[in-house]
Amino acid sequence: MRLIRFLYNLAYPLALLLCLPWLIRRMIKRGKYRHKFGQRFAIYSPRVRVRFREGGRTWVHAVSVGEVLIAMKLIQRLREREPDRAFVLSTTTSTGFALANEQRTDWLEPIYNPLDFFLFTRHALNLIRPRQIILVEAEVWPNLVAQARARRIPIALVNARLSPRSESRFRAARFVTGPLFNQLNVICVQEPEDVARWQGLGVDARRIVRTGSIKFDDALTTAREGRDLRPILSALGVPATAPVLLGASTHAGEEAALGRVLLALRPEFPDLFLLSVPRHAERARAVRADLEALGLRVLARSEINATTSPATRPDVLLVDVTGELRDWHHCATVAFAGKSLLARGGQNPAEAVAAGVPVVFGPNMQNFAILVHGLLGARAALEVADEAALVTALARLLRDPDERAVMAARGQEILSLHRGATDRTIDALAALPA
Repeated sequence: MRLIRFLYNLAYPLALLLCLPWLIRRMIKRGKYRHKFGQRFAIYSPRVRVRFREGGRTWVHAVSVGEVLIAMKLIQRLREREPDRAFVLSTTTSTGFALANEQRTDWLEPIYNPLDFFLFTRHALNLIRPRQIILVEAEVWPNLVAQARARRIPIALVNARLSPRSESRFRAARFVTGPLFNQLNVICVQEPEDVARWQGLGVDARRIVRTGSIKFDDALTTAREGRDLRPILSALGVPATAPVLLGASTHAGEEAALGRVLLALRPEFPDLFLLSVPRHAERARAVRADLEALGLRVLARSEINATTSPATRPDVLLVDVTGELRDWHHCATVAFAGKSLLARGGQNPAEAVAAGVPVVFGPNMQNFAILVHGLLGARAALEVADEAALVTALARLLRDPDERAVMAARGQEILSLHRGATDRTIDALAALPA
């Protein structure tokens, strides 16, 4: 392992130099990437250095927005058990940092994670002197892990995510990944079958704990919260009995695909209404143009006010504001999970499932492979190969309210398996050496 890490550190500066043109272009294109750029090399301002002077904080690392949300849930629960506990929350992306920075307090300091070169990680560890390091989902960096281990700092991987693609790569390099993962004190996995998958990578079974997913821990509870947006649809002239198709967190091209699906289904379901919620609200103008090019009447959510009463009922409500997706699920008859038909990765289907709405998605749900596997295995969701298959699947669900109800109930049973995941994770962390 020492030889491998030596070669890793030898190659790292060369790889960094090769990536430098890309980094510079990214800095120019995305000004936010310049923000606190020195922190990526473990260079911190005097204010941050003073904050770390006492040491003893718990260092939590989360890559971007999704992982930061998981980290914050875990941090808040740890604070409930230990009110005096202080944290460093490191992120990789500017969007993740922005979210973490909103939570800054006397006991929580957000930073950018240093690049995993031994000089940078050593300097960061010397400054922070953490009592414990918690990695969220998939970020296991060789130098950070090895140096923490050498300093006898307990290190854990929580909500561990292992996609089929990553598992295949790790198995091919098991002689490297096995020793790396075995330097972790504990790996908290999401599903029962994950235990065997991680063991297959050479991880000691004693280090693996099945906790469930923190992300889905309270999904069923939070689904009952939020605003009732049905009066908005009523004001637009959408009958209470009209079926509603929700396009949730869609990506480029998927909105037009759903528009064509709407037109294909209209002969059988003339009242069918489309709620289009793009993943990125700034794409709203392009989305609107795509839908109107199909001859659909589109109304933007930002255009609605207390007196809105359009003369003609729109075909589509384009939700061009952020923060409402969870609430719109409660208005849906069936939901489509975006980034799954014409893009890779998929978006989280849990909000639809938690709201009791049957969910359909394309073949590209890699980011939620574990949950999707469970849903499909329980016949609690439908996967389609293409747009034509999507039309067929939606028609089947819209015709059969009993099937929709059964799918929704099965999906909620799958989510209930994760209830208590945060507390089980904290129990696993509490068992680590002091």
